[in-house]
Amino acid sequence: MSAVSDRLPTFPWDKLEPYKKTAAAHPDGIVDLSVGTPVDPVPELIQKALIAAADSPGYPTVWGTPELRDAITRWVEHRLGAREVTHRHVLPVVGSKELVAWLPTQLGLGPGDKVAFPRLAYPTYEVGARLARAEHVAYDDPTELDPAGLKLLWLNSPSNPTGRVLAKEELTRIVAWAREHGVLVLSDECYIELGWEADPVSVLHPDVNGGSYDGIVAVHSLSKRSNLAGYRAAFLAGDPAVLGPLLQIRKHGGMMTSAPTQAAVVAALGDDEHVRVQRERYAARRTVLREALLAHGFRIEHSEASLYLWATRDESCWDTVAHLADRGILVAPGDFYGPAGATFVRVALTATDSRIRTAAHRLTP
Repeated sequence: MSAVSDRLPTFPWDKLEPYKKTAAAHPDGIVDLSVGTPVDPVPELIQKALIAAADSPGYPTVWGTPELRDAITRWVEHRLGAREVTHRHVLPVVGSKELVAWLPTQLGLGPGDKVAFPRLAYPTYEVGARLARAEHVAYDDPTELDPAGLKLLWLNSPSNPTGRVLAKEELTRIVAWAREHGVLVLSDECYIELGWEADPVSVLHPDVNGGSYDGIVAVHSLSKRSNLAGYRAAFLAGDPAVLGPLLQIRKHGGMMTSAPTQAAVVAALGDDEHVRVQRERYAARRTVLREALLAHGFRIEHSEASLYLWATRDESCWDTVAHLADRGILVAPGDFYGPAGATFVRVALTATDSRIRTAAHRLTP
């Protein structure tokens, strides 16, 4: 067991504990903006669907019910503009983090293979490469990578942590390059419904992929759009030649979404109204926090989408974390997402309206 754990970096969030204690000591308590975990209620129609399926004594299937696959294919076409999506093009997964961490291993990658991800990125992309004993490389422009040995290319638009959105033309160029070199593209699109100053586009859109899903897979999650982080509900959509073998591997591994969760996902994907309501909540919180940070002397870069503000005072991210912790506000240091984030912090929008207002008040000059 130690041989496996020794491949992994120190769990980054453990480093934040002293600052969390400082923030928690504030007379009016902590405002925790460090983790993008939903705080708003699970929509009632989703809760009802979960409850109605609570009497599920049998094993669920890894591929999910036909109703679940129908719901995913309909949503992918309705929301992302994908065309001719069948059940063979979709695969439910047990939350997107599990998928990201274990995908290189499930693809059979190992020593000599390379996994690439953005210079500023969700740390689990690197963890997945390490678990598979594959090499990992960070990029600014993936088309400038050496394709030799490159087996898996992670895209992330909208980005965690920066909120950057890749334009349709950029996605098209990257997909074409990856296909030319036989590189599998995994596009993490978990924040695609949270575009503020840009309209994010999926790699599943025909303008990007030319009407073919060859060599591309998109990752989607219901954690943010539907407040279902506690349900562990996500799915893949794309190339059947990739998803088919993954389905067989995951059957052997027992990686199945619970039956009540599957029913809840059907309800969630079939309703747009709760997504609109949640977007409005986050938009209002974003406005309050953004104005407060700017007034406090921060500069905000990108952040045109997602649940975060990528902010800097042009100092060490840990100095900024300490500065805000003294005011009872906890944020994530930018270097959690790569050395390029050393002078930035990631500020999450995931706190209640009242706590967001409290944070803004504490930032008032």
